[in-house]
Amino acid sequence: MFESVLVANRGEIAGRIVHTARALGVKAIAVHSAADAALPFVAEADEAVLIGPDDPARSYLNVPAILEAADRTNAQAVHPGYGFLAENADFARAVAGRGHVWVGPPPLAAARMADKINARNLMKEAGVPVAPGVWEPVPDAATAVEEAERIGYPVMVKPAAGGGGIGLAAAHDETALREAYETSRARAEQIFGRADVLLERYVEGARHVEVQILGLADGTVVPLGERDCSVQRRHEQVAAETPSPGVGPELRERMLAAAVRAGETVGYRGAGTVEFLVDPATGEFFFLEMNTQLEAAHAITELVTGIDLVEQQFRVACGEAVSFADAAPRGHAFEFRVHAEDPLRFVPGTGEIKVWEEPVGDGIRIDAGYAEGSAVTAHYGPLLAKLSVHGDDREHALRRARAAVDAFRIEGPRTNLPFLRELLDRPEFADGTYDTRLVGHMRAPA
Repeated sequence: MFESVLVANRGEIAGRIVHTARALGVKAIAVHSAADAALPFVAEADEAVLIGPDDPARSYLNVPAILEAADRTNAQAVHPGYGFLAENADFARAVAGRGHVWVGPPPLAAARMADKINARNLMKEAGVPVAPGVWEPVPDAATAVEEAERIGYPVMVKPAAGGGGIGLAAAHDETALREAYETSRARAEQIFGRADVLLERYVEGARHVEVQILGLADGTVVPLGERDCSVQRRHEQVAAETPSPGVGPELRERMLAAAVRAGETVGYRGAGTVEFLVDPATGEFFFLEMNTQLEAAHAITELVTGIDLVEQQFRVACGEAVSFADAAPRGHAFEFRVHAEDPLRFVPGTGEIKVWEEPVGDGIRIDAGYAEGSAVTAHYGPLLAKLSVHGDDREHALRRARAAVDAFRIEGPRTNLPFLRELLDRPEFADGTYDTRLVGHMRAPA
């Protein structure tokens, strides 16, 4: 095991990595922007380095500054968390090239999965179910219309690069497709620096299910169950649960096997997820993408398996064997993302946190990026904390979740806690029959 690790991220995920590092006796080094100097993760680290101003492009995305910080602090390893540079193959190569241990998948695996068209082609060759769609970039709107006629409406339009739901749009007819194509292409060029767009069949009423995999140092890929991530606003998760109430034993077995094939195909190492769309009407599932990083919803997998995924990432990165023998899940767990945003329109908010009172009790876990007195700025995403709960079964976990959301008090910027309580009272969420349209239905005009 290395003796020190630089955490190239911020907020709750930075604090999460610091926690495991210190538990293992590994020195934790935080990097931070000027805006984040007073956040909890900076105080919790053994050492902290200012890497730039508030703008993430000049701090958390500033590769030279992060590499210089790793060199200056003699960090033996670098953990990127999720988001920012976590799936950047060039950054991973640069870290390794400077003599630091990269706590993440091999750069080639990340590069092969970063292009969604290339990923589709690889998965098809590997025998992983892939939705009908294109196998190369769609060059113009006219071609998009031709392809949509072949695939069949509705179709999903998406950038070949990037993530976070940016540029995604479903089109049910030619007029909507032409508009979605041009919008997606423009946003992809602006945000990702690459305008390539793909089309694939859009599954109405689908569930979004991701399988947690862990690629071991010896080349074995181990599945650690699935998470249902269908509760989304703007194509981004708001809540997740494991196991998925929409996946039965036979379907689960097939999905886990497909996820293992996907990981083996790219020589995956470390923690990652393979995302699928599940059609409840037919029982079919289709590959969406592979996230070559530690996903935000990993906490609930840890709750049901008892496995510290960050610790396993450390061990795999060092070429060591993992420290668990049994990965069988026990009970049920939910995760709810607490955002600084309007609970009706989901518009991000800012301001000083005047009151921060976390729920406590059996089965409750809080991964927080902020605390009382912290300032929430407009420079970063609205995530304040992840509230995770574990119970003996789904009903038990739901009861604990309702009590935990009721007990969580945050005053200052507006939060989505009222929305999360509304979600827990929604009949289709309570009975597990929801799909990716749930939030849209909740916010549809009466």
